[in-house]
Amino acid sequence: MRTPSSRRAFLQSTAALPFLAAPMSATPKAKIESTRVISRNPSHYPAWATMARRANGELVAVYSGGREAHVCPFGRVELIRSKDNGQTWSWPRIIMDSPIDDRDAGILETPKGSLLATTFTSLAYEKVLAGARDWDREKAERWNAVERASTAAERESLLGAWMLRSTDGGLTWSAPYRIPVNSPHGPIALSGGRLLYAGRQFGGSGTVIGVWHSLDDGQTWRLLAPIPARPGDDLANYHELHAVEAADCRIVAHIRNHNSPNERETLQSESLDGGKTWSVPRAIGVWGLPSHLLRLSGGRLLMSYGYRRAPRGNHARISEDHGRTWSEPVVLSDDGTGDIGYPSTVELPNGEMLTLWYEAMPAGSAAQAFSVLRLARWKLV
Repeated sequence: MRTPSSRRAFLQSTAALPFLAAPMSATPKAKIESTRVISRNPSHYPAWATMARRANGELVAVYSGGREAHVCPFGRVELIRSKDNGQTWSWPRIIMDSPIDDRDAGILETPKGSLLATTFTSLAYEKVLAGARDWDREKAERWNAVERASTAAERESLLGAWMLRSTDGGLTWSAPYRIPVNSPHGPIALSGGRLLYAGRQFGGSGTVIGVWHSLDDGQTWRLLAPIPARPGDDLANYHELHAVEAADCRIVAHIRNHNSPNERETLQSESLDGGKTWSVPRAIGVWGLPSHLLRLSGGRLLMSYGYRRAPRGNHARISEDHGRTWSEPVVLSDDGTGDIGYPSTVELPNGEMLTLWYEAMPAGSAAQAFSVLRLARWKLV
């Protein structure tokens, strides 16, 4: 157990070295067993998926479906499930479809067995529509039809971060309810049963990057603590957090950084007191975004993230020391040609990993305007 003085010493020492990246360990040996498409709507643009493994072994994944582009008015939250460790998947079920664009989708099974799905709503497509030139009549009519379904004031009132809750394994869902925080992959469960959501405050004055927690199985959330900025950084350039509780009880949070130092790299902040205080973020030497974190059965940590440099794809790294250092990357895919990423990973009982991401179809293909969900099955060897 760390004393309060040792925690303060840790935070102060970390703050003194805000730009120092930890050394990398060797590349883990891994075998990519298969990579395949699991989405079933070839005319859509599924994106920003999160996958989780339930206590009963079932896999559930949510994503923004119904889309026809990276930015469009048709986004909705869809859910698919697998009862055979990812070999086969159900037809997608729509669990939220607001009159505007429903985007990044996260999923968590809580220690009490509830499922929590997260998303946020956006009107970014209105700028695209306002600037439309030379669209074919059918596309223009589709987009304008969305605008006719509600008034501008009604659409504005729907902006926010949202959560849906199911207490019967996803058979039925609550109405969406507002929450104060958003990040693509949603909240996590801590060992004591508390829920923690690392992310960015949605709305309100100023920018708050930090962690919110829930003591009632996700029904209500309140700010537990902010995460500080590095000296010289603008908090407005911190995005898309995710967290994990390590085996030594520290909580590790990853941040997508768009400040000039270490731009588009992952920054890491840590808490030694259950999320009440956080170290100043530090660079870990990983270019890529955003990160999904998972604690493996043996205690190691795994981060998976999109890599949007040639060759485009998705990478994973391992930490053997509770997040203090990270390995060189395991390349999960390297054949991407465009919009790609936001992977999330689960571990199966046999030690295999499944990593799910979205990926735009390559230029020149019959469905190049659309995207797919791809699933990699792989194993550390």
